[in-house]
Amino acid sequence: MTKIFIDGREGTTGLRIYDRLASRDDIELIILKEEDRKNPAKRKEAINSSDISFLCLPDAAAIEAEEMCDNPNTVIIDTSTAHRTTPGWAYGFPEIDEEHRDAIKQSKRIAVPGCHASGYVALVYPLVKNGILDENALLTCHSITGYSGGGKKMIAEYEGEERSELLDAPRQYGLTQNHKHLKEMKALTGIAPVFSPIVSDFYSGMVMTVPLFKEQLKEGKTVEDIKTVYKNLYTSEIVSYSEDITDNNAGTFISGAGMSHKDSMKVSVLGNEDRILLIAQYDNLGKGASGAALQCLNIKMGADEKKGLEL
Repeated sequence: MTKIFIDGREGTTGLRIYDRLASRDDIELIILKEEDRKNPAKRKEAINSSDISFLCLPDAAAIEAEEMCDNPNTVIIDTSTAHRTTPGWAYGFPEIDEEHRDAIKQSKRIAVPGCHASGYVALVYPLVKNGILDENALLTCHSITGYSGGGKKMIAEYEGEERSELLDAPRQYGLTQNHKHLKEMKALTGIAPVFSPIVSDFYSGMVMTVPLFKEQLKEGKTVEDIKTVYKNLYTSEIVSYSEDITDNNAGTFISGAGMSHKDSMKVSVLGNEDRILLIAQYDNLGKGASGAALQCLNIKMGADEKKGLEL
């Protein structure tokens, strides 16, 4: 029986992880009393008595929690931004290549990818690795996300009775080009894009788009080469290539909420031979957060990778 502790169980991601694990018969959850959940000594005891601990905390608190761990056998799975580019930490996206999958299997420290970064890395990493895009390429990307990605404060803002009318329309942010996911985007792909995230009035879901001109591809490469890479790489139920991810396969719209409440991701290539759209559709709380964390847990446990996931 694998002992699991969730530090930050009351947050958006922590609660979703807890709800998925509560009914599993192959784990034992370590749960602190309400009065102890912010007690450093009790948290440290729980982390070190666990086989695997999830850190569902703000960055500074996640760093502090990891430093509490002095049990060499305890695995830490961190859902915050804190350790995604830290040497010695595995980046928790096993589908992008076997090297990353093996690192998750072997490492005692696993960083769950950021929600926006998940789509960008899924789209760009394999193109750089397979010689279709140059690491010096100048890229842009934009994402549409549900408001749950902003955590409890933003959820309360959008769901409040006296909310601002400005929330009725999509809102662009990351305006200084210092979004916290840019660091891992750059670390994984070699390319830091001009990134324009947009939050809108729906709870969960995400669409990440990377637009390309054919001239940005390496000489001799075409849109068909991109499709071939994705088709060969993304063949699982968790991450798959799809020729058409438009709403009702009508070819006209792609909803930000099209994969809401799912832990899978669909990758597609739209546009035409000259102006190409690389698109990833998924749930910011699913493959972009708790679903990816649970997938990493399953890999570490040697369990069915899809166990507990909504696909």
